[in-house]
Amino acid sequence: MAEITSLNEAVVGLVPNGAVVALEGFTHLIPFAAGHEMVRQGRHDLTLIRMTPDLIYDQLIGMGCAKKLIFSWGGNPGVGSLHRFRDAVERGYPGPLELEEHSHAGMATRYAAGASGMPFGVLRGYSGTDLMARTNVAVITCPFTGEDLTAVPAVNPDVTVIHAQQADRKGNVAMWGITGVQKEAVLAARAAIVTVEEIVDELSLQGPNHVVLPTWVIDAVALVPRGSHPSYSMGYSTRDNAFYKEWDAISRDREVFSRWMDVFVLGNKDHDDYLASLDDPALVDQVLHG
Repeated sequence: MAEITSLNEAVVGLVPNGAVVALEGFTHLIPFAAGHEMVRQGRHDLTLIRMTPDLIYDQLIGMGCAKKLIFSWGGNPGVGSLHRFRDAVERGYPGPLELEEHSHAGMATRYAAGASGMPFGVLRGYSGTDLMARTNVAVITCPFTGEDLTAVPAVNPDVTVIHAQQADRKGNVAMWGITGVQKEAVLAARAAIVTVEEIVDELSLQGPNHVVLPTWVIDAVALVPRGSHPSYSMGYSTRDNAFYKEWDAISRDREVFSRWMDVFVLGNKDHDDYLASLDDPALVDQVLHG
């Protein structure tokens, strides 16, 4: 059964150095607060998994938390590159980063296989592309039709971290809106941490694509309002589009990036303090311009 605890305690207990970690979320419900807590706790040598690594992975990579990235697309949505990610790949700063790249369909199939307890998944993708020779897939023959198909290994993170709208006091979790592969990522993992916007007496069934994750597939639930900022949580917050644009300039410069992380992430004890510091225009200007 899930334990309702603090985010700090959840990361201490479930995310050791060297762990294989998936922080999933698509467009909204991206677990930024949890990623920041891993940075505060100095986690390193992590293998990070995510279908679409964006700003939180740029931050984790730039802070030297990651040794490997398993992914299908990486970028600052609607803006451009992830510059800390690029610096690690192109120049080995702050350390070398091993890459394992898949297609979107391949990653989704890997999660689905892991969630189903299967050793691999099968799809028709990859065939005819140069990705076949550049990643971890295999050609198999269908025993019924003789067709050549692509097998992708199941992915089973040591811990999956997601953000959701609600949890009840027993640790059942509800999310809605664009849900991506969060359900599969949780079911595929050996442990799961969920940060939520609110804890309620009874889950409210609402919104499109409503998903309920039962308490017995979750290890820790932490109350972290606006824990997805600068992404959003449908029904609770809006996307901070300006932040995504500003991040391009912040992440291009190693010194500005380090100063930003020192002040806004390492310099705050928790997510509430982080959000409060971002609301201080003078501090933001000082950090950005030295």
